Amino acid sequence: MTILDGKKVSNDIKNEIKAEVDKMKANGEKVPHLAAVIVGNDGASLTYVGSKVRACERVGFESTMVRLSNTTSEVELLDKIDELNNNPDIDGFIIQLPLPDQIDTQKVLMAVHPDKDVDGFHPMNFGKMALDMSTFIPATPFGILELLDRYNVDTKGKHTVVIGRSHIVGRPMSILMGRKGFPGNSTVTLTHSHTKNITQITSQADIIISALGVPNFLKAEMVKDDAVIIDVGITRVPDDTKERGYRITGDVDFENVSKKASHITPVPGGVGPMTIAMLLKNTLLARERHRKSNKN
Repeated sequence: MTILDGKKVSNDIKNEIKAEVDKMKANGEKVPHLAAVIVGNDGASLTYVGSKVRACERVGFESTMVRLSNTTSEVELLDKIDELNNNPDIDGFIIQLPLPDQIDTQKVLMAVHPDKDVDGFHPMNFGKMALDMSTFIPATPFGILELLDRYNVDTKGKHTVVIGRSHIVGRPMSILMGRKGFPGNSTVTLTHSHTKNITQITSQADIIISALGVPNFLKAEMVKDDAVIIDVGITRVPDDTKERGYRITGDVDFENVSKKASHITPVPGGVGPMTIAMLLKNTLLARERHRKSNKN
């Protein structure tokens, strides 16, 4: 059984990006600049954004954190997005989710200019991805593809089962695993909360990508021998034995499923670190595109 070590691979990617940025600096070029907008004081969101800012520092990017209060109106947020869209110094930016109830998330994500949408959530970028055109792939699916690639996991002709149909992970993964090329060329089944006989489906899968958010959902009896298991789930489960009062748990019963799998991602340390690494990669791509279009 091989552990798909997202921590190690993400560090490799960050080192590669840093080398690219060092070259840019040596050539007197502008380095990539990533901005993150956070509305309110959600603890998990603040942690995520903080780790993104630190990752930018590590690879030599410029970064800006825009913090807005929990009472920010939709109009105020849209004005801030417009400002970032029109700021030539910002190559890409993200809106940290979730947003407060008074703000329409879909409207906000639609307002981000596709050329700066390094999260890959805008319908234009999603559509390009579905059509196999060059675009920003959402960071978590991008990270999963990169893990499969770097560990040379065979996907051609394999049966891939995706559990969960979110716009951020499940749905894009189902499209990407079925595309031509590597990783891809799989036969894909997309399952969700209304799928009947899910164990029957997962037990036939060569590759399972679970993005459900239900701790320990995928049990050993649901998995065939030598399956490849990608666990996207990340849930805080109360645990009094931990100093923080909780432990991070994935969708997969790791202890038992890992005994049957050929490859598996741990939680934490699997898909999570890859998401930030690929956000940086998308920002580097955005800078390169802007340099070519503006010739600066």
